[in-house]
Amino acid sequence: MASPTRGRLLLLDSASLYFRAFYGIPDSFKAADGTVVNAVRGIVDFVATLADRYEPEAIVACWDDDWRPQWRVDLLPSYKTHRLADPEAGPGGTAEEVPDALSPQVPLIAEALGLVGIPVVGAPHAEADDVIATLAGRWDGPVDVVTGDRDLFQLVDDAHPVRVLYTARGVGNHDVVDAAWIRAKYDVEPQQYVDFATMRGDTSDGIPGVKGIGEKTAATLLNAFGDLDGILAAAKDPSSDVKPRVRASLVESEDAIGVMRQVVTVRTDVTDVQVEPLAALDDAARHGLTAFGEQWSLGGAPERLLSALR
Repeated sequence: MASPTRGRLLLLDSASLYFRAFYGIPDSFKAADGTVVNAVRGIVDFVATLADRYEPEAIVACWDDDWRPQWRVDLLPSYKTHRLADPEAGPGGTAEEVPDALSPQVPLIAEALGLVGIPVVGAPHAEADDVIATLAGRWDGPVDVVTGDRDLFQLVDDAHPVRVLYTARGVGNHDVVDAAWIRAKYDVEPQQYVDFATMRGDTSDGIPGVKGIGEKTAATLLNAFGDLDGILAAAKDPSSDVKPRVRASLVESEDAIGVMRQVVTVRTDVTDVQVEPLAALDDAARHGLTAFGEQWSLGGAPERLLSALR
């Protein structure tokens, strides 16, 4: 592989981060008009922390233009159903349940990032995960994906390189997920992660997985047979050493496995946006973010971001 020609690209899973900020920072942080601004303040601080530590050449805030794309729902009607604002809406429901105090902050977060030249990028009929996968594949340089979503472990690639900065324990205490981390945690390779997640399932996304197969069994099967195609072939082979209950579950679930695999796999073709390096901040940008911070009572967070972006 040729040497990368660019510096580091930081791809933000925006919704993952602003939900973390909202639930992790007290809602006592309010602007003069009473608007709760804990998520705005948190996002600005998160980006400052990451930019200071990793000194990226470019940053993109990847957005859920469609948090529950219809094509995924058509494949798997249970997809994210429990997160609908109206649980009775069923497969046709579209609105995500978002706390009342968070909704007004989402456009403010986009505005704050835009003031310092961080583009907000979404795509029709696509989740932020799909935007992240698309942009990561195009960047000729190292990529760090910032998320609390395990689904994006499928993008990890030491050769590119692509890592995940996994924020489950907090942005300031994130895990740097590379191939070695995935092996140590799950005993599979990054390129096996989609098949691993398909068998294991994910209740947070409404993906049922395969009955009777958890993480340990999924890893054992992948180590023995390579991928889901090999596993299903072994399950149909009476001479293979797949255990009877697992064999029966796999054979019974074959059609569902194919569907879940499609749903779990991120798309890499959802946007034509070309990522550009961050521009040097001019006085207008600095004054703009400072004024924004004063208007919305963001404390020292804007100054920390300006300092990190230099």
